[in-house]
Parts: sequence; C-alpha cells; structure tokens
Amino acid sequence: MIKAVFFDWFNTLALYSPPREELQSQALREFGIDISPEKMRPALLIADRYLFEEYATSPISKRSPEEQAKIYARYQQTVLTEAGVDVSYSSDTLAKIMKKARELYKDIRFVLFDDALPTVKKLKEQNLTLGLLTNMASDMKPVCSELGLEPYIDFIVTSAEAGADKPQPQIFLTALERAGVEASEAVHVGDQYKLDAVGAMGVGIKPILIDRYNLFPEVTDCPRVQSLAEVTEYL
Repeated sequence: MIKAVFFDWFNTLALYSPPREELQSQALREFGIDISPEKMRPALLIADRYLFEEYATSPISKRSPEEQAKIYARYQQTVLTEAGVDVSYSSDTLAKIMKKARELYKDIRFVLFDDALPTVKKLKEQNLTLGLLTNMASDMKPVCSELGLEPYIDFIVTSAEAGADKPQPQIFLTALERAGVEASEAVHVGDQYKLDAVGAMGVGIKPILIDRYNLFPEVTDCPRVQSLAEVTEYL
C-alpha cells in the first residue's frame, strides 16, 4: 500500500519564469545568433538531459574546474546544435554565451505547472504523506510558501540536507526516514530518468517518470506520464 509520494522540483512541480527559452534566445542575439524561443525550448530540454546524465555519473560541482568548463561548453554547444545552428563555436565563445545567459537569469523566479497544485491537493485528500526531494541546495521552504504548496508538502529534503544528490541512495533514504515509511510504501515522481527513476529504484521506491515533452520514449521499466494528473492512476 502506498503511503507517501515524493516529488522532484524543477520540470516536475515547477518551471522558470520568464521561460528559459526566452532568456537564452535573448542572450544569443547579442552574439548575432537568432533562434526563436519556440526552437530554443526543445533544444534546452535535450541539453538538460545530457547535463543531468553527467550529474548522475558524479556531481559536476565536485569535478575539476577544467572538466566543469568542458561539460558546460558541451551543454551550450548541444543547445545550439539542437536548435539548428550548424556551427561549432570555440570554448571561449561558448563560455561568454553562458555568462550572458546567467546574467539574464538573475531575476528569474519559479512558477508552478498548472497540474501541480490540483495534484498535491488531491493526494493530500487521500491522507498520503507528501515530500519534496530535490538536488537544489538552497532553502526551498520560502518558495513553497510563496507558491501555495506549504499546506500540502509535509517535508522537504534538499541535497544539502541529505549530504548527497540524486541518484545517490542517501537522499532517497533520508526522504523515507522523514516520511516514516518503507521503500515499498513510497513513490517518487521526477522528470529525469537516471536521476529520479533509476535513483528511486535503487533503494526500492517505485518511480513515476513525468515526461511532459516526450524526451524518454524508450523508457519501459517504470510508468511514464505526461501530466501529474496521471500520477493517481499508479498509486
């Protein structure tokens, strides 16, 4: 019997506002690269998958500065390639593009997906324990309070608190301890296969992959949904 549901944060419950694709397009225009936000959106998601899979191998923040620079340069080049820019840029130019994008991101904020609040409300009405499980290291309580999640989320586990990032077992085990349930009594919902689904399965938690943009059509070893509203069908 399922007693607890854990949620990932970014691209599961929440997304950025203004949208990343708009800010990325704006940054690129300063370098003479004109890509519409519509083309930028899927390119960013594909590049995200590369970055998160690197993260699943080992935390990027713990790698050498040289290796980090290579990873982020490849991330930015992936964005450009997937957006249809058939040019390889130097590492220096890619670093400048990344720097400009970060400058534009300084005032970015989180907003919830339309299906987030209705889903957590419905699950709470079923007397389930709900947790937020994220690789973000910052304090998420103020954000959850601002967005109206506080009455429904029973606890938050960040990577800083657990001393480990997804897909490492400790962050999932910390969530189980906070929820007071066995692994077989919990479900974890997240948008990254290797970080969320594989990580959850590694400790015996049932994963549900939220694949809003159909990035993981090959996944068959766990439920794959395109809306949080479908989560209740698998509990």
